[in-house]
Amino acid sequence: MFATAPQLRAKILQRMQRVLIVDSQTASARLLSDTLRATGPMDVVIAADVQRALAATRTMEPQVIFVEHPSTGVDGYAFTRQLRRSDSDARKAPVIMITAEATAAAILSARDAGLHEFLRKPFTIKDVERRIEAVILRPRDWIEGVNYVGPDRRRFNSADYGGPRKRRGDARQNDAQNQLQQALQIVRAAAVGYEGDPKQARRAIDAQLLALKPLVGIYPAMAAPLVSLECWDLEFPDDNDLARDELKRRADAMMPFMPPEQVRAA
Repeated sequence: MFATAPQLRAKILQRMQRVLIVDSQTASARLLSDTLRATGPMDVVIAADVQRALAATRTMEPQVIFVEHPSTGVDGYAFTRQLRRSDSDARKAPVIMITAEATAAAILSARDAGLHEFLRKPFTIKDVERRIEAVILRPRDWIEGVNYVGPDRRRFNSADYGGPRKRRGDARQNDAQNQLQQALQIVRAAAVGYEGDPKQARRAIDAQLLALKPLVGIYPAMAAPLVSLECWDLEFPDDNDLARDELKRRADAMMPFMPPEQVRAA
């Protein structure tokens, strides 16, 4: 059971006491459930469709979620996108996709939907353990955007993924510039996408404020526009044209701090 030290095994089992399997095929769901229970004691719930699965995330608050590839009957991509944008306490839970179609296109689609890992069929108990270890012991930063919500895609850690793990230029930029670039891109995207999804735009802005505040010591001139952006949520609590226009104005005031070579669409 888990090729790790006892302390790490205990950590893993503590973080997978509640597991949700989203699968319309009863036999395959039970096979995975039995495989999971062989790794240690846990509560496993099976949901046969997306709506039942979303309801289960609210009632049981799963710590790890397994979903099927869309070609098998359950749209795991759609489920993950809805979960990430929901108010469920499990919206950030690791999601592992089970599929016999681990092609490059499928893996990239899963990455962009906000999934964490791929589990290729047919699988062994060791394959399951490796994926669980990856999502629990090697967690990725959370990205709270508008166009994308989920674990950092630049560090997609699937054993089946052979593509580039970071965007071009990451290696030559320092951490502060990386953080500043990403946060400001999301702020700009939130202002642009506010009308279409004001709730997620507000959530994205709040997350980027937390990311930007520690950078004021490096970029002191950013303090005033950052405070102005922080006050926007309180000054304009209603979702209307005035709130949208004011958000765009205050977001634009942050853009001069974007590293010049990185001024592009988020």
